[in-house]
Amino acid sequence: MQVHIKEFNVEMDVKAAGIEFEVRTPDGSNQVGDCYLTMTGLVWCQGKINKVRGIKVSWDNFITIMQSAESLKAAVKAAKAT
Repeated sequence: MQVHIKEFNVEMDVKAAGIEFEVRTPDGSNQVGDCYLTMTGLVWCQGKINKVRGIKVSWDNFITIMQSAESLKAAVKAAKAT
């Protein structure tokens, strides 16, 4: 995947607007989506949907998912099952 910073709206701390990352296919031809990193968590926007309609995950839930390789594997497996 190619990841580009589209906007960099931060000073020292991440503010409410956060940082926007554009994620593209490895060859750069198609946009997969955008990922926003904010002070409250992460927002994934598949394709070209806007931030308001994106999928939000709090930092606490993100940390729980990323706590170990096993918890990440279980989360990915559950996501693929839906």
